[in-house]
Amino acid sequence: MKQITIAIDGPASSGKSTVAKIVADKLGYTYLDTGAMYRSVTYLALQHALPEEDIEELVKLIDQYPISFSLAEDGSQLVFLGEQNVTDAIRQNDVTANVSWVAALPQVREKLVKEQQRIAKTGAIIMDGRDIGTVVLPNAELKIFLNASVEERAERRYKENQAKGIEADLERLKQAIADRDYKDSHRKVSPLKAADDAITFDTTGVSIDGVVAFILEKATEIIDKQ
Repeated sequence: MKQITIAIDGPASSGKSTVAKIVADKLGYTYLDTGAMYRSVTYLALQHALPEEDIEELVKLIDQYPISFSLAEDGSQLVFLGEQNVTDAIRQNDVTANVSWVAALPQVREKLVKEQQRIAKTGAIIMDGRDIGTVVLPNAELKIFLNASVEERAERRYKENQAKGIEADLERLKQAIADRDYKDSHRKVSPLKAADDAITFDTTGVSIDGVVAFILEKATEIIDKQ
């Protein structure tokens, strides 16, 4: 069976990572969480109190503490910086509040994009983020752009935070997500937008199973034609 590359893009809490993991599991593909990579770099910047001006030092830290992934016993994905497990740390509010400016740094994006493209060369991969279909994997056989209302995305993030024991305020989350949307879509380097050949799907009111089924249908159509 022909193996394809799938790019899933969309704003914060649009369901990208959740459905990408499930689709990858059902197809037997590798899932790469690019958002976790940018969050990891943000965590490094915060831990070392580095402002935007210290970009060279931040790039050195990425080399010093390489990002890697592994699977926990329950099948969930673990994220490491060097030997440190930062799976939960990179989901904290301080990282969320700062990841936009870190992700907008050209040197950081260039470094991580090269790594993502290197991994994708093996094929049979699903990658999600904000510029996968436009920059990282412009030749992906299937490109999906997921979206949802700010209200629904804030509620999703609120429930996720509650489940992880992270303090959250729904109204503040709504504002934070709206602000993140603006920053991501207006940044100079690799702004958030759907690729010209991407299939846009609004997930507002749609269950996870419904989104997964939609993507699997589109993927199967392409695979069967190979």
